[in-house]
Formats: sequence, C-alpha cells, structure tokens
Amino acid sequence: MFFVPGKHKEQGLPYNPFKACVLPRPIAWLSTQSAKGVCNLAPYSFFNAFSDEPPIIGVGIAPDSRGEGVKDTLTNILETEEFVFNLVSWEQRTEMNESSKPAPGHIDEFEAAGLEKLASNFIKPPRVKGAPVHFECKLFKTVALPNNADGKHYTLVLGEVIGMHIDEAYLTDGMVDATKMKPLARLGYQDYSVVEDVIQLVRPQA
Repeated sequence: MFFVPGKHKEQGLPYNPFKACVLPRPIAWLSTQSAKGVCNLAPYSFFNAFSDEPPIIGVGIAPDSRGEGVKDTLTNILETEEFVFNLVSWEQRTEMNESSKPAPGHIDEFEAAGLEKLASNFIKPPRVKGAPVHFECKLFKTVALPNNADGKHYTLVLGEVIGMHIDEAYLTDGMVDATKMKPLARLGYQDYSVVEDVIQLVRPQA
C-alpha cells in the first residue's frame, strides 16, 4: 500500500506505522541534571550516532504534553549543556520503562525508578549504575524540527561524546560483545527487541 504520513486512519490503519518501519532503534536513556541539581532520567528512541571523529550522537526529543511544552530532559540540557547516554540492557528493561513515566520537574527520576547513581568524570549529571555503557556528553547544538499540526515540534539534540565508560564484563578480546550485553532496542507500537544473535559481513574490497 502507499501510505501518506498523518493519514493512517483514513487508510484503515489503527496506528501510524512510521516508527514501526524504522527498526530496530537504539534507545538513548538520558540522564541530566537541572541547574538546581535535580536529576532527571528518561528514554528516547529517536536516537543514533552520526560521527565518530569527533564522536557525535543525536537524540530527537518530542514536545511535552504538559502545559510548558518542553520536556525536563531538554530543559536541563539547554540550561547546563551536559547529559549522559546510558545504554539499556535486557536486565534493566523494567527500570527503563518505569523512567518513561511523566513526572514533575522536582522529582528525582533515578529514585522514582529505584536506580542507583554513579558519578561522571567530566560532567555533573550522574550515570545509571548497572548500565553496560555510558557516554558523557557536551551539547554541540540543537535543531528545531518542523512544526506538527498542533504547532509543536521535536528538537534534535546533537552532543559530543567527551568520555566513555564500558563495563569490562561485556568485552571479549578487547571488543564490545553485544551477545553478552544484550542491548534493548525499540520497535513500533509497544514492542521491543533484544540483541542476542550476531553475524559478520566483511565489507568487500574494490
């Protein structure tokens, strides 16, 4: 079928299939800290890496459904220009999902999700204890994406990775082992997947 974005109901589809067709998507479990010192933690699945020299990651943050229209994560990043990417493993799937619950800005979402904090080396926002990988990031720039039908917009946050933490338990011969790590990935609707099988395809030479 030919699908026109925003017209799924007219075409007999119960939900917009866009996100269900871009899969699997890595999850950016972002920890931030407000200028007043309150810690925030939330997962975002519009996320990926865009450069490795320098290492740049990008996260699409939706407008908030609350009256102020801006999520606490984005507010904190704009105030402090710092955030941490925590990789979500299978073992922390429940805590990640719990941290997606909307909460007032004065609530420490680490505590609400029952998670412990680890100090970062270069920046103030803490890391999630138990996550196999953490990237300490400084804001590079933000980009306002086009407005939707309600006049609101996503914000693309681009951050430079200035420090990386990798749990050595997930390395094999000095290389990151995805089968040990079992990272969680976002699919469409309410669905997730977990990486358990890995294949190698060697890039052909010219």
